[in-house]
Amino acid sequence: MVNILFCGNDKVFDGMLTCALSILKRTQSQEPFAFYVFTMDVSHIKDTYVPVTDAQTEFFENIIKQYNHGNTVKKVDVTDIYMSEFGGCPNEGAYCSPYTLIRLFADKIEGLPDKLLYLDVDIMFNRDVHLLYDTDIEGYEYAAARDHYGKYLIRPDYVNAGVLLFNLRHMKETGLLAKARELIKTKKLLFADQSAIIRSTTKKKMLPQRFNDQKFLHKHTVVRHFSKRLFWLPYPHTDNIKQWQVSRVHKVFRYYQFDDILYEYIYLKEKFNREVKQ
Repeated sequence: MVNILFCGNDKVFDGMLTCALSILKRTQSQEPFAFYVFTMDVSHIKDTYVPVTDAQTEFFENIIKQYNHGNTVKKVDVTDIYMSEFGGCPNEGAYCSPYTLIRLFADKIEGLPDKLLYLDVDIMFNRDVHLLYDTDIEGYEYAAARDHYGKYLIRPDYVNAGVLLFNLRHMKETGLLAKARELIKTKKLLFADQSAIIRSTTKKKMLPQRFNDQKFLHKHTVVRHFSKRLFWLPYPHTDNIKQWQVSRVHKVFRYYQFDDILYEYIYLKEKFNREVKQ
């Protein structure tokens, strides 16, 4: 079983669907996938901070089961844990949203597997997920690749937390997530959860950049992370193009390698919208 963790509100549906499709379409083995989705209702902070819906979860499950009937999805509502742990904390207004913090609850959820691949939803797999998932992380808390900008601006081993291969059993032994939660509760951190994870790490395994490529797409790239990046032309600026913005992926990046995935996503999203309106 390959275990995947997503986190977010109902707005991550497009990312969940495109990312999952890329995994299912690019992976050759018949091993089933277990998708876990941490979500919560914190609409008291912002109206749009509402959970992944039951309709989205059911539709997602129907799609992944078409690839393998053994594939599963489990939605985990962490609202109560969030309010107990982080309600009113200094990082509640995190650089993205409070939903970036909830992967730090992985050690508090019963029944999660020892090996768990956390993924931001703005990610596409260009090659087989097993190239990443089968990494030996015995004796490490997690495996991660360097942050494209942080490795230059902060320090050479500064990692990007958008792709984290958790050794959850070892993380519980070292207390990494408990230490990270304490930092979130007591200190205002520049990159909130990412900073807390890095500061709390005892031992991590460094992965090659191809497992979390935040700027380029090479033939050997396993994971393309569509995070915010710097463009030099026609003038220096940043942009945050996501994979589900298909026309922009074509126009700006000139990527066509994902078209089989993205065209299926467009069809499925239209189908979902029709079903919801009925």
